[in-house]
Amino acid sequence: MKRFIAFLLMGSLGSFAWAGEQKKDVTERLQMATDVLSQMASAPDKGIPEEVLDSAKCIAVVPNLVKGGFILGGKHGRGVATCRTAEGWSAPAFISVGGGSAGLQIGVEGVDLIMLIMNDKGMQQLLSSKFQISGEGSAAAGPVGRHASAGTDWKLDTQMLTYSRSKGVFAGLTLEGAVVQQDSDSTISVYGHDVSFKSVLQGKVSTPDIAKAFMKAVADAAHKAKIQEARDGKK
Repeated sequence: MKRFIAFLLMGSLGSFAWAGEQKKDVTERLQMATDVLSQMASAPDKGIPEEVLDSAKCIAVVPNLVKGGFILGGKHGRGVATCRTAEGWSAPAFISVGGGSAGLQIGVEGVDLIMLIMNDKGMQQLLSSKFQISGEGSAAAGPVGRHASAGTDWKLDTQMLTYSRSKGVFAGLTLEGAVVQQDSDSTISVYGHDVSFKSVLQGKVSTPDIAKAFMKAVADAAHKAKIQEARDGKK
């Protein structure tokens, strides 16, 4: 009996330790995502165009996405997403990005990834909790700079615009074949249970304290883009 009780106690302690490590990992990830957005907003000439950010329906940030390998390239990372709702931006939903592409690639590189969902079709894919990025119309490397070039077609059928940031500089990134899905472990760690991806992104779940700094960074970045776009339009 004593051995059985000891076994249960060890299992409980192990679960608490795992939960603690998971919460710490999520906290660090949220802070890194917050930093990426804050730095993006403070460098508009080298970042995402104001009109693109102002038009985005959802924003997803994957700090320190690891890509690379030898012969077979791969991408993997965990991040956080939020969507516009009638009351503002939704609470954060936690995502993972994984997938590979054939080709000669040597070395491993960590980059910050930002994905902007640009239309209702792209938003529905994100709400599905798991989808693969494929097809020319579904995702494209986003334009960079204070303004999107008049020659780009990002306002047409592109569901998602993707960006990478390395050493402070943003650039368009191709994520063909990558799979985006709900990160259930992080979701449980923050919300206490595996709340549905759709409920979170539709604004049906309150923002936890751990994510308030990230949500403020999202709101600030979107607000700055809106104000600057309005100012530029008056010139």
